Amino acid sequence: MARLASFWSGLGGDPALVSRVSAVERPGVLPSRLPVREFAGACVGVCALAAAELAARRAGGGEVPAVRVDDGAVATAFVSERHLRTDGRAAESFAPLSRFWRTADGWVRTHANYPHHRARLLSALGTPDDPDAVAAVLARRSAAEVEETVTAAGGLAVALRTPEEWAAHEQGAAVARLPLVERVRLDSAPARELSPPAGTPLLPAAGLRVLDLTRVIAGPIATRTLALLGADVLRLDPPGLPELPDQHTDTGFGKRSALVELASGREAVEELVARADVVVTGYRPGALDRFGLSAEALAERRPGVVVAQLSAWGATGPWAGRRGFDSLVQVATGIAHIEGGRDRPGALPAQALDHGTGYLLAAGVLRAVSDQTEAGGSRLVRAALARTAGDLLRGAAGPGTEEGETNLSPAPWLAERDSPLGHLRYALPPVEFEKGPRDWARPPGRWGADEARWW
Repeated sequence: MARLASFWSGLGGDPALVSRVSAVERPGVLPSRLPVREFAGACVGVCALAAAELAARRAGGGEVPAVRVDDGAVATAFVSERHLRTDGRAAESFAPLSRFWRTADGWVRTHANYPHHRARLLSALGTPDDPDAVAAVLARRSAAEVEETVTAAGGLAVALRTPEEWAAHEQGAAVARLPLVERVRLDSAPARELSPPAGTPLLPAAGLRVLDLTRVIAGPIATRTLALLGADVLRLDPPGLPELPDQHTDTGFGKRSALVELASGREAVEELVARADVVVTGYRPGALDRFGLSAEALAERRPGVVVAQLSAWGATGPWAGRRGFDSLVQVATGIAHIEGGRDRPGALPAQALDHGTGYLLAAGVLRAVSDQTEAGGSRLVRAALARTAGDLLRGAAGPGTEEGETNLSPAPWLAERDSPLGHLRYALPPVEFEKGPRDWARPPGRWGADEARWW
């Protein structure tokens, strides 16, 4: 519970409420040399506690509902993409060019799941779309050279570093100075008035309109969690940049999905912003500012808004504007070095930085709304995968301390239902509190199939 208490304190929560959390520990799940099981449970636990706290406030006070963190539910949810089945078909995993590669002096990891990233990688390396050709080129170059060349071309490649090398890196130092979740009051907007939560189970986010401008995993998990808790979540994507279908299915529960080009669809976006309670963004820091979507601009037009921002590398430092994904952050920060053996880097048993940061960001939003009911003010909540990695690394252990495997079946935490996409098997949400929701109210729909408007 020490890590959960630390996270809760960092979110500005009342320390006394930690006693409302109980844990079902299942040693062996999410086996790793780093304390992934404990870390994952803490991320989910503070999110569930923030939801329970808001439910109690909306009900007029009284005791905060009891929260339960079950390692089995958490471990199943942290690999939800592996459990997803659509009409019996397993979700697609990493693309052939998204992997570790040997270089002349070490290792790099690339990310090329999206077609435009694959094209930039191949262009930067001057190779055809063939793993053997890519391997031959990379074997002749240094890891640092590959990282810089591919990054300059808009692609994604990161050199393997040790934790010590990352700590000495300018970006590592910049991220280390950040809180795990940044919380900023932007103005003195009036206190938020919320009606009692709707129906049973308690839905602490009922009535909140959440504009979801996120992609990939971490941001969509945050908004998927807010949808579970009753929010009207509308995800917007640009028409020319489709999301990976299985990824969209896995993170699309409870939401609606619409297509809007931010440059040409400013009027539609402005109408949505005018009534949004929460705006969640997952693009590189500053990338949306030219569309009037900076935190300050949003607060000026919509006083009382909560703006939640997610990035890979943090909002400051020389890498702030770089693209990044969970797998690459693991490589840069030294996690892959710790998790690997002597001859090859390794990886966490889940994309734990994505999943963990998603729950932390959702917790930050819920806590911001709770604070607004008393103190008002537009709020900024910000999280970064690299900063989350720093907290996980605080529990780094030496070689040989890896937890053992477990044969725990995920079946109790899986469900099935029909959807517009077919018959789905999926992981249930791990956020549990007394009388709270156990599943999403609606399944995921087709990408871009909904209207860009609030219900």
